[in-house]
Amino acid sequence: MAAENNLTIQKNCQYELVIKKSRFICSLSRIKDEDDAQQFISQVQADNRKATHNCFAYQVGKDDHIQRESDNGEPSGTAGVPILQALQMEKLHDVCAVVTRYFGGIKLGAGGLIRAYSNVTTDAIHQAGIVNRVLQQLLTITVDYAEHDALTYYLKQHDLAIDHEEYGVKVAVTIFVDQNESQAVQDALTNRFNGRLTIKAAGQHIREVPVTNAN
Repeated sequence: MAAENNLTIQKNCQYELVIKKSRFICSLSRIKDEDDAQQFISQVQADNRKATHNCFAYQVGKDDHIQRESDNGEPSGTAGVPILQALQMEKLHDVCAVVTRYFGGIKLGAGGLIRAYSNVTTDAIHQAGIVNRVLQQLLTITVDYAEHDALTYYLKQHDLAIDHEEYGVKVAVTIFVDQNESQAVQDALTNRFNGRLTIKAAGQHIREVPVTNAN
């Protein structure tokens, strides 16, 4: 997973808009695959059996290669597509949106429906929050005790967060670095300490960074 272009929602949520007496309720969920999406859709439908419509859209997989949408009885193109486009506009991945409509007796017309389904989805996304999933490399740096203070000072000065430390014959300090910066960090550490340390890759980790404006 690359460090960029991996936006998704920060948390699952529901958001409701009332437009001309119709209730539009957008339920958002992270999904790992298409089965996840179908289970979420089925659950929302089961929770809203008396709703007029349960329209949905989702995109999932590498490069969003799976994209689905449904108008669920609304006029063609007035619900599923606007929901999907709202996900795409925010560049979200691995997210399913289900918009439940309880009809209030006043018809909105095609344009009104498109705006309603688009707006409630966009508002729900903003309520959920957006994060960028950044792939990080764990690096374990082993040094003599005499170098420990200098190492921790260097890491602090370069905003390299320590995950944990282990104390034995030497000190093993494990840090997280973004995958695309891993080699540069290792080279800089080796140069700074003239080889008086060893660095070993120790697995990977995905860090979620809040995004204030994804566009």
